[in-house]
Amino acid sequence: MNEDREEIMLDLLCKQAVYGLNEEETQQLEQLEYTSTENESIELTIAALGLIDLNTKDEMPPHLQSKILANAENFFAAQNVAAPSFERVTETSAREIVLTETSERKPWFAWLGWAAAATACVVLAINLYSTRTDRQVVQVPTPTPTQEEKLDPVRQRQRLIESGPVLTAQLGKGTVGFDVSGDVVWSDEKQAGFVRVKGLPKNDVSKETYQLWIVDENQDPKTPIDGGTFDISSDGEVIIQIDAKLKAKNPKAFAVTIEKPGGVVVSKQEKVAALAPVKPNQV
Repeated sequence: MNEDREEIMLDLLCKQAVYGLNEEETQQLEQLEYTSTENESIELTIAALGLIDLNTKDEMPPHLQSKILANAENFFAAQNVAAPSFERVTETSAREIVLTETSERKPWFAWLGWAAAATACVVLAINLYSTRTDRQVVQVPTPTPTQEEKLDPVRQRQRLIESGPVLTAQLGKGTVGFDVSGDVVWSDEKQAGFVRVKGLPKNDVSKETYQLWIVDENQDPKTPIDGGTFDISSDGEVIIQIDAKLKAKNPKAFAVTIEKPGGVVVSKQEKVAALAPVKPNQV
């Protein structure tokens, strides 16, 4: 049997074990005169490959393990036939050796050689693995991250007011004579607040900045809590979020001063642009 026919036979045996053959393929395989040993080898190989990744949580009973090992030893001892032996018949004058093969028939792995047989097993393993129905991968859609709602200062201020009790103080003129108006809202619970102001002139950021201050019941009026700096770049009403550097409790007043760029730690309060004293019962 030539190599092409041997490869066809091997392919048909593999297909027969995995998928089954149609009538035409069955007739073709019978014409190739394969043996039961060759067919059994294919089936055992496929059975072994089918045990790949088998998940066994329970330990095999000792008696069953011993029986399987004993049967395996007997099977492979019977299959481990020595390579075909040859006897020297004659030796010619040209010292050509004539040999006679004593074995009856080569098994399929001897026809193709170990390299071809290994290749066939690898291809078969890949095919079996890719067609197994009990190892389906389910693609779970990745949930879309919920985007945090971004609110402008106007809506942030309104949400703070709606969230619970807040302190409210009316903003008026300071010591520099700016005609300002507006208010301050503050929540002790959330330690958050906003200044809404109209009438502050634009500032030259290279020379000065505005700075917020909070005077609470435990703070010396000369050293109020820093509430952050801000700049005015447009006319009209602006809303500034208070950024308290310390925890404030029961504020008594809020102020806006004019300071050097970057702000100061302690204000001299020489230029108070706006002032919002807290009146009793303004919560």
